Amino acid sequence: MEEPRPPQEPYLKEIEKVPFWLDPKKRAIFYQIAVFCMVGLLAYYLVSNTIINLKRQNIATGFGFLHKEASFEIGESLISYSAASTYGRALIVGALNTLKVSFIGIIFTLIIGTVIGIARLSSNWLVSKLAGWYIEVMQDIPVLLQLFFWYAIFYETLPSPRQALHPIRGIFLSNRGVALPVPASIPAYKYMLIAFLAGCVASYFLRKWARKRQEETGKIFPVFITSTAMILGFPLITWLLCGAPLKMNVPRLVGFNFKGGIMLSPEFIALLTGLVLYTSAFVAEVVRAGIQSVSKGQREAAMALGLKPPYVLNLVILPQAARVIIPPLTSQMLNLTKNSSLAVAIGFPDFVSVANTCINQTGQAVEGVALIMAVYLIFSLSTSAFMNWYNKKTALVER
Repeated sequence: MEEPRPPQEPYLKEIEKVPFWLDPKKRAIFYQIAVFCMVGLLAYYLVSNTIINLKRQNIATGFGFLHKEASFEIGESLISYSAASTYGRALIVGALNTLKVSFIGIIFTLIIGTVIGIARLSSNWLVSKLAGWYIEVMQDIPVLLQLFFWYAIFYETLPSPRQALHPIRGIFLSNRGVALPVPASIPAYKYMLIAFLAGCVASYFLRKWARKRQEETGKIFPVFITSTAMILGFPLITWLLCGAPLKMNVPRLVGFNFKGGIMLSPEFIALLTGLVLYTSAFVAEVVRAGIQSVSKGQREAAMALGLKPPYVLNLVILPQAARVIIPPLTSQMLNLTKNSSLAVAIGFPDFVSVANTCINQTGQAVEGVALIMAVYLIFSLSTSAFMNWYNKKTALVER
Protein backbone atom coordinates (compact mmCIF):
# COMPACT_ATOMS: atom_id res chain seq x y z
CA MET A 1 0.00 0.00 0.00
CA GLU A 2 1.40 3.30 -1.07
CA GLU A 3 2.01 5.93 1.51
CA PRO A 4 -0.15 9.05 1.11
CA ARG A 5 1.67 11.94 -0.54
CA PRO A 6 1.79 15.22 1.29
CA PRO A 7 -0.49 17.87 -0.19
CA GLN A 8 1.36 20.04 -2.67
CA GLU A 9 1.38 23.83 -2.34
CA PRO A 10 -0.44 25.76 -5.13
CA TYR A 11 2.82 27.33 -6.09
CA LEU A 12 6.03 25.50 -5.33
CA LYS A 13 8.04 28.66 -5.68
CA GLU A 14 7.05 32.20 -4.99
CA ILE A 15 6.99 34.10 -8.24
CA GLU A 16 9.59 36.75 -8.22
CA LYS A 17 8.05 40.22 -8.41
CA VAL A 18 8.96 42.21 -11.52
CA PRO A 19 10.20 45.78 -10.89
CA PHE A 20 7.79 48.43 -12.19
CA TRP A 21 10.32 49.79 -14.72
CA LEU A 22 10.28 46.36 -16.37
CA ASP A 23 6.47 46.05 -16.36
CA PRO A 24 5.09 47.64 -19.59
CA LYS A 25 1.68 48.48 -18.07
CA LYS A 26 3.08 50.12 -14.94
CA ARG A 27 5.73 51.91 -16.98
CA ALA A 28 3.08 53.31 -19.35
CA ILE A 29 1.03 54.63 -16.41
CA PHE A 30 4.14 56.24 -14.91
CA TYR A 31 4.98 57.97 -18.21
CA GLN A 32 1.43 59.33 -18.53
CA ILE A 33 1.51 60.71 -14.98
CA ALA A 34 4.91 62.26 -15.63
CA VAL A 35 3.74 63.93 -18.86
CA PHE A 36 0.58 65.20 -17.15
CA CYS A 37 2.64 66.74 -14.34
CA MET A 38 5.05 68.37 -16.80
CA VAL A 39 2.18 69.90 -18.81
CA GLY A 40 0.53 71.11 -15.60
CA LEU A 41 3.77 72.71 -14.37
CA LEU A 42 4.33 74.37 -17.75
CA ALA A 43 0.77 75.76 -17.75
CA TYR A 44 1.18 77.00 -14.19
CA TYR A 45 4.46 78.71 -15.09
CA LEU A 46 3.00 80.44 -18.15
CA VAL A 47 -0.17 81.59 -16.36
CA SER A 48 1.63 82.81 -13.24
CA ASN A 49 4.32 84.55 -15.30
CA THR A 50 1.65 86.29 -17.40
CA ILE A 51 -0.25 87.45 -14.31
CA ILE A 52 2.95 88.80 -12.70
CA ASN A 53 3.90 90.74 -15.84
CA LEU A 54 0.40 92.19 -16.17
CA LYS A 55 0.46 93.36 -12.54
CA ARG A 56 3.91 94.83 -13.04
CA GLN A 57 2.56 96.94 -15.92
CA ASN A 58 -0.59 97.85 -13.96
CA ILE A 59 -2.86 96.10 -16.48
CA ALA A 60 -6.10 94.84 -14.97
CA THR A 61 -6.96 91.21 -15.61
CA GLY A 62 -10.27 89.43 -15.80
CA PHE A 63 -13.44 89.79 -17.85
CA GLY A 64 -14.95 92.70 -15.98
CA PHE A 65 -14.49 94.90 -19.06
CA LEU A 66 -17.36 93.03 -20.74
CA HIS A 67 -19.86 95.06 -18.69
CA LYS A 68 -18.35 98.44 -19.65
CA GLU A 69 -19.64 100.71 -22.40
CA ALA A 70 -18.15 99.85 -25.79
CA SER A 71 -18.33 103.38 -27.29
CA PHE A 72 -17.95 102.23 -30.91
CA GLU A 73 -20.39 101.45 -33.67
CA ILE A 74 -20.76 98.21 -35.64
CA GLY A 75 -21.93 98.46 -39.25
CA GLU A 76 -23.94 95.22 -39.34
CA SER A 77 -25.83 93.54 -36.55
CA LEU A 78 -28.49 90.86 -36.25
CA ILE A 79 -29.55 92.22 -32.86
CA SER A 80 -30.03 95.74 -31.57
CA TYR A 81 -26.74 97.46 -30.85
CA SER A 82 -25.45 101.00 -30.33
CA ALA A 83 -22.29 102.67 -29.11
CA ALA A 84 -23.83 102.78 -25.63
CA SER A 85 -23.96 98.97 -25.48
CA THR A 86 -21.44 96.93 -23.53
CA TYR A 87 -18.35 95.16 -24.82
CA GLY A 88 -20.07 91.87 -24.10
CA ARG A 89 -22.96 92.73 -26.42
CA ALA A 90 -20.49 93.91 -29.08
CA LEU A 91 -18.76 90.52 -28.96
CA ILE A 92 -22.12 88.77 -29.25
CA VAL A 93 -22.85 90.85 -32.37
CA GLY A 94 -19.49 89.80 -33.85
CA ALA A 95 -20.11 86.13 -33.03
CA LEU A 96 -23.56 86.25 -34.66
CA ASN A 97 -22.08 87.87 -37.79
CA THR A 98 -19.49 85.10 -38.00
CA LEU A 99 -22.19 82.49 -37.50
CA LYS A 100 -24.35 84.11 -40.20
CA VAL A 101 -21.56 84.08 -42.79
CA SER A 102 -20.50 80.53 -41.88
CA PHE A 103 -24.03 79.07 -41.95
CA ILE A 104 -25.06 80.67 -45.25
CA GLY A 105 -21.65 79.95 -46.74
CA ILE A 106 -21.78 76.25 -45.84
CA ILE A 107 -25.22 75.86 -47.46
CA PHE A 108 -24.16 77.49 -50.74
CA THR A 109 -20.83 75.65 -50.68
CA LEU A 110 -22.52 72.26 -50.38
CA ILE A 111 -24.92 73.04 -53.24
CA ILE A 112 -22.32 74.48 -55.63
CA GLY A 113 -19.63 71.96 -54.69
CA THR A 114 -21.96 69.00 -55.24
CA VAL A 115 -23.13 70.30 -58.62
CA ILE A 116 -19.56 71.02 -59.79
CA GLY A 117 -18.34 67.64 -58.53
CA ILE A 118 -21.05 65.78 -60.45
CA ALA A 119 -20.48 67.97 -63.52
CA ARG A 120 -16.77 67.08 -63.38
CA LEU A 121 -17.76 63.45 -64.08
CA SER A 122 -20.22 64.36 -66.84
CA SER A 123 -19.91 62.57 -70.18
CA ASN A 124 -20.38 65.95 -71.87
CA TRP A 125 -16.88 67.18 -72.77
CA LEU A 126 -17.67 70.89 -72.41
CA VAL A 127 -19.44 70.53 -69.05
CA SER A 128 -16.62 68.39 -67.66
CA LYS A 129 -13.90 70.79 -68.84
CA LEU A 130 -15.70 73.87 -67.49
CA ALA A 131 -16.04 72.18 -64.09
CA GLY A 132 -12.36 71.20 -64.18
CA TRP A 133 -11.27 74.76 -65.03
CA TYR A 134 -13.43 76.15 -62.25
CA ILE A 135 -11.81 73.78 -59.73
CA GLU A 136 -8.26 74.56 -60.88
CA VAL A 137 -8.71 78.34 -60.93
CA MET A 138 -10.49 78.62 -57.59
CA GLN A 139 -8.10 76.29 -55.78
CA ASP A 140 -4.98 78.03 -57.09
CA ILE A 141 -5.99 81.58 -56.10
CA PRO A 142 -5.58 82.28 -52.35
CA VAL A 143 -8.85 83.01 -50.61
CA LEU A 144 -7.62 86.38 -49.32
CA LEU A 145 -6.94 87.58 -52.87
CA GLN A 146 -10.41 86.47 -53.86
CA LEU A 147 -11.90 88.51 -51.03
CA PHE A 148 -9.99 91.60 -52.21
CA PHE A 149 -11.13 90.98 -55.79
CA TRP A 150 -14.83 90.73 -55.01
CA TYR A 151 -14.62 93.64 -52.60
CA ALA A 152 -13.03 95.82 -55.32
CA ILE A 153 -15.78 94.84 -57.76
CA PHE A 154 -18.34 96.85 -55.78
CA TYR A 155 -16.27 100.01 -55.37
CA GLU A 156 -14.66 100.06 -58.80
CA THR A 157 -17.43 98.88 -61.13
CA LEU A 158 -20.75 99.72 -59.44
CA PRO A 159 -22.10 103.30 -59.35
CA SER A 160 -23.19 105.39 -56.39
CA PRO A 161 -26.69 104.95 -54.91
CA ARG A 162 -28.12 107.81 -56.99
CA GLN A 163 -27.07 106.03 -60.20
CA ALA A 164 -27.72 102.53 -58.85
CA LEU A 165 -28.36 99.72 -61.29
CA HIS A 166 -31.98 98.61 -61.35
CA PRO A 167 -32.15 95.25 -63.18
CA ILE A 168 -35.35 94.03 -61.51
CA ARG A 169 -38.10 95.96 -59.80
CA GLY A 170 -37.26 96.49 -56.16
CA ILE A 171 -33.58 95.45 -56.49
CA PHE A 172 -30.79 98.05 -56.57
CA LEU A 173 -27.05 97.48 -57.11
CA SER A 174 -24.60 100.16 -56.00
CA ASN A 175 -21.26 100.56 -54.27
CA ARG A 176 -23.19 100.58 -50.99
CA GLY A 177 -24.29 97.00 -51.59
CA VAL A 178 -27.43 95.25 -52.83
CA ALA A 179 -30.85 96.50 -51.71
CA LEU A 180 -33.54 93.82 -51.80
CA PRO A 181 -37.29 93.92 -51.06
CA VAL A 182 -38.63 91.83 -48.19
CA PRO A 183 -42.17 90.83 -47.21
CA ALA A 184 -43.96 93.43 -45.13
CA SER A 185 -44.72 92.73 -41.50
CA ILE A 186 -48.25 91.37 -41.83
CA PRO A 187 -49.79 88.23 -40.24
CA ALA A 188 -50.25 86.46 -43.60
CA TYR A 189 -46.51 86.16 -44.18
CA LYS A 190 -45.99 84.78 -40.69
CA TYR A 191 -48.57 82.10 -41.38
CA MET A 192 -46.81 81.32 -44.66
CA LEU A 193 -43.54 80.82 -42.79
CA ILE A 194 -45.25 78.43 -40.39
CA ALA A 195 -46.74 76.56 -43.37
CA PHE A 196 -43.30 76.34 -44.98
CA LEU A 197 -41.80 74.84 -41.82
CA ALA A 198 -44.73 72.42 -41.61
CA GLY A 199 -44.02 71.36 -45.20
CA CYS A 200 -40.36 70.71 -44.34
CA VAL A 201 -41.31 68.59 -41.33
CA ALA A 202 -43.89 66.67 -43.38
CA SER A 203 -41.28 66.04 -46.08
CA TYR A 204 -38.89 64.63 -43.51
CA PHE A 205 -41.41 62.10 -42.21
CA LEU A 206 -42.52 61.33 -45.77
CA ARG A 207 -38.92 60.47 -46.70
CA LYS A 208 -38.60 58.13 -43.70
CA TRP A 209 -41.90 56.42 -44.56
CA ALA A 210 -40.94 56.06 -48.24
CA ARG A 211 -37.58 54.53 -47.34
CA LYS A 212 -39.19 52.02 -44.98
CA ARG A 213 -41.83 51.19 -47.58
CA GLN A 214 -39.16 50.65 -50.22
CA GLU A 215 -37.19 48.30 -47.94
CA GLU A 216 -40.31 46.23 -47.26
CA THR A 217 -41.97 46.17 -50.69
CA GLY A 218 -39.30 47.39 -53.13
CA LYS A 219 -41.66 50.04 -54.50
CA ILE A 220 -40.22 53.53 -55.07
CA PHE A 221 -42.29 56.50 -53.96
CA PRO A 222 -41.78 59.88 -55.74
CA VAL A 223 -40.38 61.59 -52.66
CA PHE A 224 -38.74 64.55 -54.42
CA ILE A 225 -41.82 65.62 -56.36
CA THR A 226 -44.14 65.12 -53.39
CA SER A 227 -41.82 66.93 -50.97
CA THR A 228 -41.41 69.86 -53.36
CA ALA A 229 -45.18 70.08 -53.75
CA MET A 230 -45.67 70.17 -49.97
CA ILE A 231 -42.87 72.65 -49.25
CA LEU A 232 -44.11 75.05 -51.93
CA GLY A 233 -47.78 74.17 -51.83
CA PHE A 234 -48.45 74.68 -48.13
CA PRO A 235 -47.29 78.35 -48.16
CA LEU A 236 -49.10 78.94 -51.46
CA ILE A 237 -52.38 77.61 -50.08
CA THR A 238 -51.91 79.67 -46.93
CA TRP A 239 -51.24 82.75 -49.05
CA LEU A 240 -54.43 82.19 -51.02
CA LEU A 241 -56.51 81.60 -47.89
CA CYS A 242 -55.21 84.88 -46.43
CA GLY A 243 -56.41 86.83 -49.44
CA ALA A 244 -53.26 86.66 -51.61
CA PRO A 245 -51.58 89.80 -50.16
CA LEU A 246 -48.79 91.37 -52.22
CA LYS A 247 -47.55 94.00 -49.79
CA MET A 248 -43.76 94.22 -49.81
CA ASN A 249 -41.25 96.42 -48.03
CA VAL A 250 -39.45 97.80 -51.10
CA PRO A 251 -36.20 99.79 -50.69
CA ARG A 252 -36.25 103.39 -51.89
CA LEU A 253 -33.57 106.03 -52.27
CA VAL A 254 -33.62 108.60 -49.46
CA GLY A 255 -30.80 111.10 -49.56
CA PHE A 256 -27.55 109.25 -50.24
CA ASN A 257 -28.68 105.76 -49.27
CA PHE A 258 -31.60 103.34 -49.45
CA LYS A 259 -34.29 102.94 -46.83
CA GLY A 260 -36.56 99.97 -46.39
CA GLY A 261 -36.11 96.41 -47.52
CA ILE A 262 -32.86 94.70 -46.64
CA MET A 263 -29.38 95.93 -47.47
CA LEU A 264 -26.54 93.48 -48.11
CA SER A 265 -23.26 95.29 -47.60
CA PRO A 266 -20.33 94.96 -50.06
CA GLU A 267 -18.21 93.51 -47.25
CA PHE A 268 -20.73 90.74 -46.55
CA ILE A 269 -21.25 89.88 -50.22
CA ALA A 270 -17.51 89.89 -50.96
CA LEU A 271 -16.75 87.69 -47.94
CA LEU A 272 -19.56 85.25 -48.71
CA THR A 273 -18.72 85.05 -52.43
CA GLY A 274 -15.00 84.53 -51.86
CA LEU A 275 -15.47 81.85 -49.21
CA VAL A 276 -18.13 79.97 -51.16
CA LEU A 277 -16.29 79.94 -54.50
CA TYR A 278 -12.97 78.96 -52.89
CA THR A 279 -14.31 76.22 -50.62
CA SER A 280 -16.76 74.79 -53.17
CA ALA A 281 -13.83 73.94 -55.45
CA PHE A 282 -12.43 71.64 -52.76
CA VAL A 283 -15.87 70.23 -51.99
CA ALA A 284 -16.29 69.42 -55.69
CA GLU A 285 -13.12 67.32 -55.61
CA VAL A 286 -14.36 65.56 -52.48
CA VAL A 287 -17.67 64.73 -54.17
CA ARG A 288 -15.91 63.55 -57.33
CA ALA A 289 -13.58 61.27 -55.37
CA GLY A 290 -16.47 59.87 -53.35
CA ILE A 291 -18.50 59.02 -56.45
CA GLN A 292 -15.50 57.46 -58.18
CA SER A 293 -14.84 55.30 -55.10
CA VAL A 294 -18.02 53.33 -55.88
CA SER A 295 -17.26 50.50 -58.27
CA LYS A 296 -18.71 50.57 -61.77
CA GLY A 297 -20.37 47.25 -61.08
CA GLN A 298 -22.79 48.94 -58.70
CA ARG A 299 -23.95 51.32 -61.42
CA GLU A 300 -24.19 48.56 -63.99
CA ALA A 301 -26.18 46.35 -61.61
CA ALA A 302 -28.60 49.18 -60.84
CA MET A 303 -29.10 49.93 -64.53
CA ALA A 304 -29.61 46.22 -65.22
CA LEU A 305 -32.51 46.29 -62.75
CA GLY A 306 -34.13 49.02 -64.84
CA LEU A 307 -33.45 52.00 -62.55
CA LYS A 308 -33.33 55.37 -64.23
CA PRO A 309 -30.11 57.45 -63.94
CA PRO A 310 -31.50 59.83 -61.25
CA TYR A 311 -32.51 56.86 -59.10
CA VAL A 312 -29.15 55.18 -59.70
CA LEU A 313 -27.36 58.28 -58.42
CA ASN A 314 -29.72 58.89 -55.50
CA LEU A 315 -30.33 55.32 -54.33
CA VAL A 316 -27.13 53.47 -55.22
CA ILE A 317 -24.14 55.76 -55.82
CA LEU A 318 -24.53 58.58 -53.30
CA PRO A 319 -25.38 56.40 -50.25
CA GLN A 320 -22.19 54.40 -50.81
CA ALA A 321 -20.12 57.47 -51.65
CA ALA A 322 -21.26 59.26 -48.49
CA ARG A 323 -18.91 57.23 -46.29
CA VAL A 324 -16.00 58.61 -48.33
CA ILE A 325 -17.38 62.14 -48.77
CA ILE A 326 -18.47 63.09 -45.25
CA PRO A 327 -15.10 63.01 -43.35
CA PRO A 328 -13.20 65.34 -45.75
CA LEU A 329 -16.37 67.38 -46.23
CA THR A 330 -16.35 68.09 -42.50
CA SER A 331 -12.82 69.46 -42.80
CA GLN A 332 -13.88 71.81 -45.60
CA MET A 333 -16.81 73.09 -43.55
CA LEU A 334 -14.43 73.81 -40.68
CA ASN A 335 -12.03 75.55 -43.07
CA LEU A 336 -14.80 77.84 -44.28
CA THR A 337 -15.71 78.77 -40.72
CA LYS A 338 -12.09 79.48 -39.79
CA ASN A 339 -11.37 81.35 -43.03
CA SER A 340 -14.23 83.71 -42.19
CA SER A 341 -11.78 85.37 -39.77
CA LEU A 342 -10.19 86.95 -42.88
CA ALA A 343 -13.19 89.29 -42.90
CA VAL A 344 -11.09 91.75 -40.91
CA ALA A 345 -9.11 92.40 -44.12
CA ILE A 346 -12.13 93.86 -45.94
CA GLY A 347 -13.82 95.50 -42.98
CA PHE A 348 -16.66 93.09 -42.24
CA PRO A 349 -17.44 93.16 -38.48
CA ASP A 350 -16.97 89.49 -37.67
CA PHE A 351 -15.95 88.24 -34.22
CA VAL A 352 -12.21 88.70 -34.81
CA SER A 353 -12.68 92.28 -36.01
CA VAL A 354 -14.91 93.23 -33.07
CA ALA A 355 -12.61 91.49 -30.59
CA ASN A 356 -9.60 93.36 -31.98
CA THR A 357 -11.41 96.66 -31.48
CA CYS A 358 -12.22 95.68 -27.90
CA ILE A 359 -8.57 94.75 -27.29
CA ASN A 360 -7.33 98.06 -28.68
CA GLN A 361 -9.68 100.06 -26.45
CA THR A 362 -9.34 98.07 -23.22
CA GLY A 363 -5.86 96.59 -23.46
CA GLN A 364 -7.25 93.17 -22.41
CA ALA A 365 -5.21 91.29 -25.01
CA VAL A 366 -4.99 87.98 -23.17
CA GLU A 367 -8.72 87.86 -22.46
CA GLY A 368 -9.60 88.97 -25.99
CA VAL A 369 -7.44 86.35 -27.67
CA ALA A 370 -8.77 83.72 -25.27
CA LEU A 371 -12.34 84.63 -26.25
CA ILE A 372 -11.48 84.40 -29.96
CA MET A 373 -9.97 80.95 -29.47
CA ALA A 374 -12.94 79.80 -27.37
CA VAL A 375 -15.57 80.99 -29.86
CA TYR A 376 -13.92 79.36 -32.87
CA LEU A 377 -13.33 76.22 -30.83
CA ILE A 378 -17.05 76.07 -30.00
CA PHE A 379 -18.01 76.59 -33.65
CA SER A 380 -15.59 73.89 -34.80
CA LEU A 381 -16.58 71.34 -32.16
CA SER A 382 -20.28 71.93 -32.84
CA THR A 383 -19.79 71.40 -36.58
CA SER A 384 -17.70 68.28 -36.00
CA ALA A 385 -20.25 66.84 -33.55
CA PHE A 386 -23.11 67.37 -36.01
CA MET A 387 -21.20 65.86 -38.93
CA ASN A 388 -20.09 62.88 -36.83
CA TRP A 389 -23.71 62.28 -35.85
CA TYR A 390 -24.78 62.53 -39.47
CA ASN A 391 -21.97 60.22 -40.54
CA LYS A 392 -23.11 57.54 -38.10
CA LYS A 393 -26.73 58.02 -39.15
CA THR A 394 -25.99 57.56 -42.84
CA ALA A 395 -23.41 54.79 -42.45
CA LEU A 396 -24.07 51.62 -44.38
CA VAL A 397 -25.25 48.74 -42.16
CA GLU A 398 -24.03 45.32 -43.19
CA ARG A 399 -26.45 42.43 -42.82
